Amino acid sequence: MDRREVAAVLTYVGRLDPRTIRTDAGEARDQLAMWHELLGDVPMTTGQGWDVREIVRKRIVSSPYPVLPADVAREWHAHRRERLARHTDPTPMADPDNPQAWRAELLAARDAVAAGHTAPSAHRGITAGRHRPGLKDQLAAVGSYIPAAVRAELAPYRPARAAREAAIAAGGPDVLAVPCEWCHADKGEPCRRRRITLDGAARGNAPRATAHPGRIDRALAAQAQAPAA
Repeated sequence: MDRREVAAVLTYVGRLDPRTIRTDAGEARDQLAMWHELLGDVPMTTGQGWDVREIVRKRIVSSPYPVLPADVAREWHAHRRERLARHTDPTPMADPDNPQAWRAELLAARDAVAAGHTAPSAHRGITAGRHRPGLKDQLAAVGSYIPAAVRAELAPYRPARAAREAAIAAGGPDVLAVPCEWCHADKGEPCRRRRITLDGAARGNAPRATAHPGRIDRALAAQAQAPAA
């Protein structure tokens, strides 16, 4: 802001808080010089969410003390930091082999965002929303993210998963879709070896490659009750 804009801000502050009004000519001149010294690099408005009058109004409402130019300057620097934190440097149009021009374009873009001349450039990312029609069919056409050859090599190290996938491929039920009443395995977890000691306590927690018979029966019953696709 230049001295004329700072004087307009002081007039606005005095209208909202008469305590800041200086009637002596010398005091008014010193007050204007102090405000201009601290707010010389602070814009009055930017069109990007910054307005000195709004900052002054909020400060007067929230604090019982007279507003100071340092209060406004701190708000401006916080506003700049917040904008830069939301900014992602776009790829410069300058020649990458010219580091000086590349750097100058990056700094110019950041300065424009910090000064409020342009909006921050947001990250490109996946946004939430509904799937496109037919997306499920497209994903199904892609197939598994694990190639069949790799899956076969991993089968000895994942016996429970291999048995589950083989059963589903053969048209059988998904036994892990139901809990097991014998070993108390939850849905999605393999059955556990459950040994009963002489005193009736359960012992053993090693995973089984196959499900308990009762769990298989429950899975068959659930498959039979499921509506046809």
